[in-house]
Amino acid sequence: MTDSTSLIQTVTADSLTELLQDAGLRVSRSDQNGPVQLLSASQGAGFSVRFGNPGPKEGEFVDYTFRCALHVQGELPDDLVGSWNVGKRFACLTVQGGSFLVLEMDVVVAGGVSQNHLRAMIELWDRLLQEFLMFLRQYVRQEGGQQPEAAEAAAQEEGGAASHAAQEAVA
Repeated sequence: MTDSTSLIQTVTADSLTELLQDAGLRVSRSDQNGPVQLLSASQGAGFSVRFGNPGPKEGEFVDYTFRCALHVQGELPDDLVGSWNVGKRFACLTVQGGSFLVLEMDVVVAGGVSQNHLRAMIELWDRLLQEFLMFLRQYVRQEGGQQPEAAEAAAQEEGGAASHAAQEAVA
């Protein structure tokens, strides 16, 4: 990484690890199943950072995705995903594998961004995770506390271990 005034054209696992750690997050690196990804947690929910399109040099990338997968036991209400996506512009919620709620936010550095922009994306992701967990809790209350109980329980586990397992299962 460079100083905060120069434009960053690509990121690496190391440069993004440093930024996440500077934001106060613990980060571990996983090389399972091929591509490297970063694992962390915020708001009690585990999440991964997956790298996307390669940059000009080995290990450089021009985009990446923040991803939080929560395993839900039981059926998901039909309007849960749509209800989130209507009100949020920066992160998309999907159902994958029938029982995983997956929240994703893409970050593009192609064309050049500042280090402050990347920090702001980390702060935005942290805020969206907080809002996502509040959304699930509120949804559970509105639905009479029946569903999705497992998503809330998984999100509350220390370090989000259930979320990391869910991420691997959905991958």
